Amino acid sequence: MSTVHRTCPLCEAVCGLTLTLDDGGHVTSVRGDRDDPFSKGFICPKGASLGRLDEDPDRLRKPLIRDGELWREATWDEAFTAVQRGLDQVSERHGRQSAGIYLGNPSAHSMAGALYATPLIKALGTRNVFSASTADQMPKHVASGLMFGHPLTIAVPDLDRTDYLLMLGANPLESNGSLCTAPDFPGRLKALRARGGRLVVVDPRRTRTASLADEHVFVRPGTDAYLLFGLVHTLFAEDLTRISHEVNGLDEVREAAKHFPPDVVARRTGVPAQVIVRLARELAAARTAAAYARIGTCTTEFGTLAQWLVDVLNVLTGNLDRPGGAMFPKGATEFGAGRRTYAVGRWTSRVRGLPEANGELPVATLADEIETPGDGQIRFLLTVAGNPVLSAPHGDRLDRAFAQLDFMVSVDPYLNETTRHAHVILPPPRVLQSGHFDFTLLGFAVRNYARYSPPLLPLDGRPSEAQILARLAMIASGLEGDLDAFVIDQMLRKAVDLPGSGVEGRDPAELRASLEGETGAERRLDLMLRLGPYGEWAGKGELSLRKLLDHPHGLDLGPLEPRLPEVLRTASGLIELAPPLLVEDVQRLRGRLEEEPPELVLIGRRHLRSNNSWLHNVGPLVGGSNTCTLQINPADVARLGLDGEAVVRSAKGELTVPLEPTDTIMPGVVSLPHGWGHAGSTQSVAAEHAGVSANALTDESAIDVPSGNAVFNGVPVTILPTAVITAH
Repeated sequence: MSTVHRTCPLCEAVCGLTLTLDDGGHVTSVRGDRDDPFSKGFICPKGASLGRLDEDPDRLRKPLIRDGELWREATWDEAFTAVQRGLDQVSERHGRQSAGIYLGNPSAHSMAGALYATPLIKALGTRNVFSASTADQMPKHVASGLMFGHPLTIAVPDLDRTDYLLMLGANPLESNGSLCTAPDFPGRLKALRARGGRLVVVDPRRTRTASLADEHVFVRPGTDAYLLFGLVHTLFAEDLTRISHEVNGLDEVREAAKHFPPDVVARRTGVPAQVIVRLARELAAARTAAAYARIGTCTTEFGTLAQWLVDVLNVLTGNLDRPGGAMFPKGATEFGAGRRTYAVGRWTSRVRGLPEANGELPVATLADEIETPGDGQIRFLLTVAGNPVLSAPHGDRLDRAFAQLDFMVSVDPYLNETTRHAHVILPPPRVLQSGHFDFTLLGFAVRNYARYSPPLLPLDGRPSEAQILARLAMIASGLEGDLDAFVIDQMLRKAVDLPGSGVEGRDPAELRASLEGETGAERRLDLMLRLGPYGEWAGKGELSLRKLLDHPHGLDLGPLEPRLPEVLRTASGLIELAPPLLVEDVQRLRGRLEEEPPELVLIGRRHLRSNNSWLHNVGPLVGGSNTCTLQINPADVARLGLDGEAVVRSAKGELTVPLEPTDTIMPGVVSLPHGWGHAGSTQSVAAEHAGVSANALTDESAIDVPSGNAVFNGVPVTILPTAVITAH
């Protein structure tokens, strides 16, 4: 037996785990790492099941090549040769803009995904780039980019010091947090209340998080922007603002807020006007406070406006960039950049003319780009760790579209609803065979921290995930050589030419020779750590790969500190409080203000034992509350004459779903979890608990306009008893 330590890669909480392995490399126990200074021993059911996921017998261990409807195992060289042949044939016939790439959610939890996605996209030479970001969080990136100059400059609530937390559309007791990296989120919220702080949760469901809160406020799905504008209106009307930073656009925000007084938005949101006024006063009066909103507000028709208004609130109440407010983390691999003008829409999609954001197009238009003939029609698609047939809007249409592709390649450990359309599947190795560092997630952490987990088991002759993606990039580029060496040389040349970088004027060859690491990925990590804000080459610390290897439980890098002047990258050097793109979208919001809400709308929901579509094949995680049911208020059950199960219809499709009557959801709202629909899957556990895909009901034509994010919350539906359908 041996005891090893690593970061859990299964959600955004980055918890430290202590694993026991037998002599054969099998995980015999998983516990929380009590010596991790950030997670301090916290563990959730997902982390506790890491061993079962790692050794899932349904995981692919060799590449698969499809011939018609049949699959056969292949060698790695044979598989890469097939990929090159397929890409070359499509490119020769239709050009490079006929290629597309989709990056799934697990890419953000993978060291390889963080390091190799950008070189792979550049090598493909296409603008047809899609990811799970436009099914989740793009509104936050766009709002932050327009306000602060960079889409990753995202303020997170200083959970451990705040006195008042207003949370909208987030359920961290089950999601473990999102765009706010905080292991043991439940414990941190309980500590907030224990020290006399106040937690208010706004949500159409009384979630586990809402049940923990001091106050839960029901709100109609998709109306968060109206509610937030009602709060902003009150701050201006009652002279409650206390702005502590220089901003552009204050008058424009004041003018926009005039159209959303509490008594008017109350009719649209279902939140009483007196509650809106009281919440605004409480935010303004609290010694420290933070507003935080997540996926429930992002995946709506006005997601970017909602995310913008969250930070407008933090600015107006004087809580941006101060302890106890909304602060900017300092990631260990962060590397400075100059001022810029952030913009969206640098190009648009071919068919619907939807704008690019952060270098990618909305996944809501992926099917259009595959199905519609013409120059630039996608005929070659590469998917990396994604299952958009279940996770993208109107997934049934995508399922049909993928079948039309000339050639498709998937980097994925499973034969699933999406990868079954691939001509070649390249499976990455087991979790314990892979190194892990959370490049992106540590940039959203509520306390500055770093931890690296080296591979625990040998690769046994198979390529690492990093090597798979690097090989694909070299195939796509038509070049040969060492991709990691090329990237390292580029980074070093940039660093030595950058004034004040800590290595300004030094010899790149000398610096390169001193890098440590068993692989190219580790050497790149070492370089980024040394150049980062705590790095030995930055002149402000001694952080390096060696330092992290010597501290396997991770390193506490201190509490969040005010740093707005350092992170602000707008061309003006000020907070852009009223970006023109968002002020323009306020007109669209005003136009919907007096509309009558639909009689019944659908929202998603999180489960503690699940993460999108990729943990449904782990036996211990399926069951209990983690089931695919339609939550519905008992009053709606009685009104509609329902019993047992019902047929749910939308403009795009219909599903027959078991009902779960509960008063935790407000009348007029039903909830179906995301990522199910595994009927006929080769994943044995998932197939036994197939459920239905909520995205058979969602509409790919419905998007948040500024960001292109898909709309999953507030989808109009009708519900009928199954007996009525059977009778007809």
